[in-house]
Amino acid sequence: MKRVLVIDIGGTTVKIMISRNEKRKFESGMKLSPGTIVRNIRKITSDWEYDVASVGFPAPVRDGKIMKDPKHLHTGWVGFDFAKALGKPVKIINDAALQALGSYHGARMLFLGLGTGLGSALLWKDTVLSLELGDLPYGDGGIIEDHLGKPGLEWLGKKEWQREVRNAVAQLKLALIADYVVLGGGNAKFLEKLPDGIELGHNRNAFLGGTRLWQTKPRSRKPKWQVL
Repeated sequence: MKRVLVIDIGGTTVKIMISRNEKRKFESGMKLSPGTIVRNIRKITSDWEYDVASVGFPAPVRDGKIMKDPKHLHTGWVGFDFAKALGKPVKIINDAALQALGSYHGARMLFLGLGTGLGSALLWKDTVLSLELGDLPYGDGGIIEDHLGKPGLEWLGKKEWQREVRNAVAQLKLALIADYVVLGGGNAKFLEKLPDGIELGHNRNAFLGGTRLWQTKPRSRKPKWQVL
């Protein structure tokens, strides 16, 4: 069995996991460049043994390649080769898709990550579809992640923000014909009441998502999960 290092890159924190019980982290943010993250990862995992790595990255990822620089990190990520930098085989998906994959328990699931921005992914059967719902127009000329992400929480206050989240999530669940919605991300913990069909995830599910990325089909070397 492969030992998987999971690297979950967020807008404020980078979490490194070798199991669900072994987690280390360091600060993220606008100063975090590719060179800085590799130096930090090498430093804090120097006593860990692993065979492969899974990376959750906070920007669009397609066919395992970073498509654009994220809003909340430094530049220089497009074309960056994590496998070469770490010296190990690496699989990269969007950070919300990583946590979504670890949260999935059947049927058609919509995942929304309530963090610095708004992460999103849709899962069904053995398929993971990363979404970019955060830039959807919302309110009076704004976008939805401004309301459901960290800026909205600070601007609206917890009580009004919770109401905004419940209303928006209900509409997204309906629009994407989801059987249920999992809410993850660092700010999901502030939600006190959830309607039926909406459940809380947990950041530690990113580790399970990272290990699932390396699963193969029975009696086959083909990946179990198709990441779109």
